[in-house]
Amino acid sequence: MSCKIGFDKDYYIAKQSEQIQNRINQFGGKLYLEFGGKLFDDYHASRVLPGFLPDIKVQMLKKMADKVEIVMVINASDIEKNKMRSDLGITYDADVLRLYDAFTGIGLYVGSVVIAQFDGQPAAKTFKRKLEALGIRVFTHYNIEGYPLNVKHIVSEDGLGKNDYIETTRPLVVITAPGPGSGKMATCLSQLYHEHKRGISAGYAKFETFPIWNIPLKHPVNLAYEAATADLNDVNMIDPFHLEAYGETAVNYNRDVEIFPVLNAIFEKISGKSPYKSPTDMGVNMAGYAIIDNDVVCKAAREEILRRYYAALCNRRMGIDSDDTVNEIELLMKQAEITPEDRKCASVALAKSEATGGQPAVAIELPDGTIVTGKTSQLFGASSAALLNAAKAIAGIDKETPVIRREIIEPVQSLKTDLLGNHNPRLHSDETLVALSISAEGSQNARKAFDALSKLRGCEAHSTVILAQIDQDTYRKLGIRLTCEPKYQTKKLFHGR
Repeated sequence: MSCKIGFDKDYYIAKQSEQIQNRINQFGGKLYLEFGGKLFDDYHASRVLPGFLPDIKVQMLKKMADKVEIVMVINASDIEKNKMRSDLGITYDADVLRLYDAFTGIGLYVGSVVIAQFDGQPAAKTFKRKLEALGIRVFTHYNIEGYPLNVKHIVSEDGLGKNDYIETTRPLVVITAPGPGSGKMATCLSQLYHEHKRGISAGYAKFETFPIWNIPLKHPVNLAYEAATADLNDVNMIDPFHLEAYGETAVNYNRDVEIFPVLNAIFEKISGKSPYKSPTDMGVNMAGYAIIDNDVVCKAAREEILRRYYAALCNRRMGIDSDDTVNEIELLMKQAEITPEDRKCASVALAKSEATGGQPAVAIELPDGTIVTGKTSQLFGASSAALLNAAKAIAGIDKETPVIRREIIEPVQSLKTDLLGNHNPRLHSDETLVALSISAEGSQNARKAFDALSKLRGCEAHSTVILAQIDQDTYRKLGIRLTCEPKYQTKKLFHGR
């Protein structure tokens, strides 16, 4: 497993900041910047562009904090449906509160929250009252009949005009959201309409890291983006408007290309002319310029495609994804010239399971490329055993040396089965870490193993069965990039702890 850097974060921050300031100047001192993807936790980008930090966009904004105002958008239907962020395991409305705390905690100004596509949904009304009780300004935007195609109606008092005008005070207004489909673009268009009515010069730009417009269409980094959005039917393509306008090849994705003529018409209807000749023009994405080692990012991107493949297999097994999603990623794997066998930890885990009579096994690839395994025992599940073995390997402790005393394990097992009514006495990953932390108080080996856990961040891991959610969460929190075979350990219909 490579720890090499393929992306220059400092150059990226400088280049990106310069580009954004140029757009602010271009539009007379006011820019609505739609942030696509994750603003605070861009783990996809950090995986495919080693050197890109998950919070690098926020670091950039901090450098111009006195100019920045953040507006968070959440779709009322997502509130009503309790839509979840799968990477964090929390609902979108809870994530708005988390993001508010995160932004304000580092000195960024959050001006307001917009509830988009509001139609009196009870849960949305409750959330609005909650935010207002917390002292947060809330604005409501509504469904517009014929959006986005009926331009004449959209750009009217009965269209964008019926939305609340968001009062902003700073030159750079960042429009962000917990996830896709929240209404960020419509919020920007609404603001441009209201600003123009008031005689205020303002413009729009889009900050979306992927696809990267100035690397090849079939570059593994761009293929990895397609794999990440396979369930949304996103497809990378050459921007035909950019090619026609400038004679230059640029990569964009189907939704932006398809909607561009409509957006152009809306821009023209609002202010008399459009500032852009192509959807690529709308972007301020400088990521391609910061790639300093193409081989490193290609390798990382191919690994990400494989992770997305296994995730799609498991989601299909759970009824979340369809055959189409899996088939799409399989096509991307062919284009990237990779197969499931290229995921080394998966091959080792499967071999370990076969050697133990089909019992669950987990393999973890360590920073130096060594792969350690864990199998199910009377004391630990396979995920727990693999964590312990990985920590011992990094700490230089022999695999057969116990680091958790049995007198600590047995009371936990008794608590689980006798008092809490669990049928499985084996320690899950979180319970194992608690037991290890207790043992570390009186054991040098346990302390060394505990200290080694932090070095597992960024490691690859694979399980031969779909792990319990608590084990998956623990691996995620440790920063271990886990994949699973699409099968359960038992034939039961309910798979809990």
